[in-house]
Amino acid sequence: MEPENHKTKAVNVLRSRICDPKFIFKNDYPDSNYSKLKFMISNSVTEACNNSILLLGPRGSGKNAVLEVVIQDLLQEYPDSISVIRLNGLLHSDDVSAFKEIARQLCMEHQLLFSKAASFDDNSQFMVAILKECGLAHKTVIFVLEEFDLFAQGKQRLLYSLLDAMQSIASQAVVLGISCRLDADQLLEKRVRSRFSHRKLLFLPPSMEDSQKLLMHMLTLPIDSSFPHDYATEFNTRVQNIIEDRKFKETLQKYLNVDSCVKHLLRFLFCAVSHMDLQTGFLSQESFEIAFSSIQRQPKLECLRTDCSNLELHILVCMKRLEVKEKSLCNFNSVMKEYKSMHDSFRTSEYYSRNVCLRAFEHLIHREMICFTDNRGQNLSVEFRPVKLLISSAELHQGLRAYNSCPAYLIKLMDREG
Repeated sequence: MEPENHKTKAVNVLRSRICDPKFIFKNDYPDSNYSKLKFMISNSVTEACNNSILLLGPRGSGKNAVLEVVIQDLLQEYPDSISVIRLNGLLHSDDVSAFKEIARQLCMEHQLLFSKAASFDDNSQFMVAILKECGLAHKTVIFVLEEFDLFAQGKQRLLYSLLDAMQSIASQAVVLGISCRLDADQLLEKRVRSRFSHRKLLFLPPSMEDSQKLLMHMLTLPIDSSFPHDYATEFNTRVQNIIEDRKFKETLQKYLNVDSCVKHLLRFLFCAVSHMDLQTGFLSQESFEIAFSSIQRQPKLECLRTDCSNLELHILVCMKRLEVKEKSLCNFNSVMKEYKSMHDSFRTSEYYSRNVCLRAFEHLIHREMICFTDNRGQNLSVEFRPVKLLISSAELHQGLRAYNSCPAYLIKLMDREG
């Protein structure tokens, strides 16, 4: 194999792993959600028993991804014993539309003619009849209810009919509810709750330790004939050194503090792999830093660096000083008083007229660096309407330091205030 080829292949292998839910979520440890969910559903299929399970956790924590991997595995193991019906609370929370969609998917599954004119009762009876037929044929129907909490609104006729039909020995079904509300089961009516199995799996965002393990799992190259042994060994050693490095841990912790869901962590990882240096063929600390800066874009900070004038920086610093003085609500006139006071204190050579400052003030409003506090007083002049800052102290301080021609005393002022 040519030296360049295995470097490109390494990038492609890592990218394909990041895009493959099976590689990410298929964890055979007994305490993993994958193993627990697969055991519960497969037990329902093999033992011909009914079950209802809730998958709970914040958005992006891997609920749907794990479920899809489990269903795909079970469809391969029991190709003739499983059929899947999918509903989404955003589309089918109304009982009439939900039963119609169930009837449509069951007709497609069993090659029957679907009637659009069928009533609610017709579709309900059809579902119960199909469940009994499937039970006699030892076939399990899996109902996947995404946004489960939306089905728990209203009269809950769908949930009651499903869970009630599962009380019959003749039926064979599994109801899987997916929700980001941890109290989803508490939304159920008493008659529905009494028929629910009360099995719940909790999906949590990965901790710092879990994220490091995931990164090692995703970025370690196989030591086999597909890559030169020396290259794969050195690649894995470098990856381990990066992940254990204190500076990298700080970068990763910053990212997790902003967004710790699995989906976005994988996006961050994909971006880092895409910035891998193909000349050396190795990932570096810089690859992750570039990925972090490109994903965590700060539009207001970029605006400070590129689109704000020297005068506008003065106005922002004045407003920040007024904030420190517990005058978070101010108007143009109070900003001008602070601007004059600051000019007199530092005896700066530049002092702009009121009209020029007003245009700069209006430009900051247009760029959404500051905004009016409310819509009242729209008939008042801009000078008298109260405004507030839309940029944090840290962003302002960082923006001043990045601004090439920023006066040194402004940075000192922010250092003193901060």
